[in-house]
Amino acid sequence: MTDRHDLTATLPWMREGTALLLGVADRLTDTDLRAPSSLPGWTRAHVIGHVARNAEALVRLATWARTGIPVPMYADREQRAAEIESSAALPPDVLREQLRSTAAELDDALAALDATTWQAEVRSALGRTIPAAEIPWMRVREVWLHAVDLAAGTTFTDFSAALTDTLLDDVTTTLSARPGCPSVRLSPTDRDRTWEFGPTTADAPARAEAPAAALLAWTTGRAPRAEPVALPTWL
Repeated sequence: MTDRHDLTATLPWMREGTALLLGVADRLTDTDLRAPSSLPGWTRAHVIGHVARNAEALVRLATWARTGIPVPMYADREQRAAEIESSAALPPDVLREQLRSTAAELDDALAALDATTWQAEVRSALGRTIPAAEIPWMRVREVWLHAVDLAAGTTFTDFSAALTDTLLDDVTTTLSARPGCPSVRLSPTDRDRTWEFGPTTADAPARAEAPAAALLAWTTGRAPRAEPVALPTWL
């Protein structure tokens, strides 16, 4: 099991996912960018704009950790939504360049942290107090999942086994804390372990069997499944 604060794993995953996302974005034509993504109500330009603005928000957290001066990721949900909408309307070349430049700025901001400042506490957009060492993992989720959301050929089967398993650790922990979460056991057909989430009950949990990549797609809300349970939203 990989610790989400293990920088020896999360920083390489972040950079690999960034390279993957940039490659996908560069292959999209201007027309492709205006077409729907796999996220309801968002074009591919919305997805790319969101990822660029996310990098800026995480730079603010890294700056907070380095300086000790609190800087929130976003002023509020309305600001975040407005920034995504305005970003989606940018000229395609500008949007692609912002995706690339903000990723580089985040890499530089994280490189400026040291053993002490990596442990400094900051707050996520959801109000959780976290060590700065969690920032790379937050970015890992963004770049890898949104590369899939661009609906341009990247799938969950492109994720390494270790990354998939760590995402399942994250997803199942988060879902367990959601109100109304059902009791479910994930039994990947290509793993020798299971994941469980939801409340502990006297009844056996609902069981979902499929390759780990398919279970990750389902639990993150990216793919429907036939199980008779509805999952709450992950993030």
